[in-house]
Amino acid sequence: MRFIRYLFLAVVGLALVVVALANRGPVDLRIVPDEFATFLPVRNDWSLPLFVVIFGGIVAGLLIGFVWEYFREHRQRAESAQRKRELNRLEREVKGLREKSGEGKDDVLALLE
Repeated sequence: MRFIRYLFLAVVGLALVVVALANRGPVDLRIVPDEFATFLPVRNDWSLPLFVVIFGGIVAGLLIGFVWEYFREHRQRAESAQRKRELNRLEREVKGLREKSGEGKDDVLALLE
């Protein structure tokens, strides 16, 4: 299984290198249209290789997806934590009741006490 994982990662890495080599040409990247650029205190356009723009878009999409899923699953994590606390409380209660009733002790020792 480990071999298959490494083979998959090698194929993905090779594909990324091929895409990067095929898209080395510079492109102009603008944050906002030129009409709104006068209101920004930073430079509006950059000249970057196309593969940087492509990989940046992929990374940004992944990050947005991870953050979206984190917030979407918040309710399930909170419910799971609440159930875990309840389970721990009930286990402590059962343990206390067993100690109080003497369950699990030797019957002979229980008679002597």
